[in-house]
Amino acid sequence: MAELPKFKYKLEAEKPKLGPGGITRGASINEFPASVGLAGVSMHLDPGAVRELHWHANAAEWGYVVTGCIRTTIMHPDGSIYTDFFYPGDVWYFPKGYGHVLQGVGVESSHFILIFDNGNFSEDHTFSITDFVSSVPSAIAAQSLGLTEAQVKTLYQGEAYFAQCEIPTNANGLLTQREKQELITMHKYPLHAQTPRIFEGGFQRVVTQNDFPISTTICGSLIEIMPGGLRELHWHPNADEWQYFLEGTAEVGVFLAQGHFVKDEYEAGDLGYAPMGAGHYIKNTGNTVLKVLVGFNSGHYQSVDLSEWIAQNPKDIIQGNFGISDETYAALPKKAKRFIK
Repeated sequence: MAELPKFKYKLEAEKPKLGPGGITRGASINEFPASVGLAGVSMHLDPGAVRELHWHANAAEWGYVVTGCIRTTIMHPDGSIYTDFFYPGDVWYFPKGYGHVLQGVGVESSHFILIFDNGNFSEDHTFSITDFVSSVPSAIAAQSLGLTEAQVKTLYQGEAYFAQCEIPTNANGLLTQREKQELITMHKYPLHAQTPRIFEGGFQRVVTQNDFPISTTICGSLIEIMPGGLRELHWHPNADEWQYFLEGTAEVGVFLAQGHFVKDEYEAGDLGYAPMGAGHYIKNTGNTVLKVLVGFNSGHYQSVDLSEWIAQNPKDIIQGNFGISDETYAALPKKAKRFIK
């Protein structure tokens, strides 16, 4: 039998990329071969530090803030620019190819998770402004930017990636747009402020293109599972599932048909993955709440839950299919939706 895929990757154990005020760890299909449809990054920014002006040629970006505050700007192809501030639990979405920048603001370091709708996402397909300007002939850069060649040569040479900028405050006038912020904007959705769906064993918040129209290629969910609770056996017919474990410990199993099954143990900072259509579950194995950030490479959320499927089929089909007695059939789920048990 061929070796089964590994659906677990210890992202936060990876050696980080460091720069002025920034730390990043990433996993694409190169580091995590099972993750063919999605890639992800865990990034930290100190106050004032920026992930420099850049764009992604082959993937859209979906972000979730874990701690701190992030200021972003993004420019659309029509020349309009949008500035937003994101706090813990907030989500952003930037379409493929749109230029943007991320900056840590406030008094504490920020931590956020980025999800990309292409497992082959890599730095080779990310274009940074410093790298762009310093790679072209200096005369071309000077003419394009309205500078002298001497001035062009004073610009950062190579790719900065991270840069430490002045920390924006109300006192220095760099946070003047903050008071104009709305709870929901074109690029911002407050996922954690959403009223959760409540189940016997936990909670779910989910944001799709219906709630967040610009997010056409990625939707996301925040799942909280109580100790001993189970995100029941299910699958997604329209998307792969990418998991980042925020808190707690878990057991995750992925079913690949014909008796092929992969099970792993997870802790905070680990990544998990379930391919489109593959049956899987997430069980809280600890004594604290398990929190999992989940991303899907579709703007729409679809799930087929096993208990719901069984509950809505005729009794004779279920009994005949499983070869079970009336007593065993009576014990099977009859509720239309359990989700977390």
